[in-house]
Amino acid sequence: MSPRPRRGWPAASRRPPVRRRPRRPGKRRRGADDRLIGFLVAAVLAAFLVVAVVEWLLAHWWILIVIVVLAALAGGVWLHHKQQQARWEAVRTQGLRYGLSELDALHHTRFEDAVRDLMGRDGCRDAVRVGGGGDLGADVKATDPYGRRWVIQCKHRRNGLAGSAVGTPDLQVLNGTARQVHGADIAVIVTNGRVTKPAVAFAKQQRLHVVDRHTLAVWASGSRPLWELLRAVPPPRRPTTLS
Repeated sequence: MSPRPRRGWPAASRRPPVRRRPRRPGKRRRGADDRLIGFLVAAVLAAFLVVAVVEWLLAHWWILIVIVVLAALAGGVWLHHKQQQARWEAVRTQGLRYGLSELDALHHTRFEDAVRDLMGRDGCRDAVRVGGGGDLGADVKATDPYGRRWVIQCKHRRNGLAGSAVGTPDLQVLNGTARQVHGADIAVIVTNGRVTKPAVAFAKQQRLHVVDRHTLAVWASGSRPLWELLRAVPPPRRPTTLS
């Protein structure tokens, strides 16, 4: 019989236990600790600086009085300037007038600005020019004192009556977007030039309003607001002191 194998391994053949190295803090943790220390140092320095400034100001209290007086004077000057600007703007708006020769000489974007300003003169405080790329047929938007929403498309002709006439396609663009896209109560096309007869007929059929050169001249002269110069304007949306 063969001898039985001994239980277990000989002592010489056993492997020594592996010693694990202690984990060192990772780079992220070290970075966070560094930021925290930097923040604490900055906070302490800021506190010392604030204390030093306060102590200096207490020792030189008259400087605080000078600063307050200068701030009050600067605020008063700024407020007076703003009030003066508001007064001049009100005077300019109330007395705003354009002649046809002035309107003819404008760039088309300045023509849109002029239409916006005329609406503002008539009491549309939110009148804004929105013309440009992707304007979807609206160059000026405004709400009149009666609560009606105006959407205006401007067609400027540098040569006035000698320029190309506004045709039906121009009105079709306005008709397709003014109410559906812009929520207009009153859709208007304004031009310092001519409007073709088919375009005028299309406007009447679709309840659009056309401000041609003659109507523009009357409106820009400041005689009456635009809604008094147009026919079949919708009634006011809300009662006002003007209605």
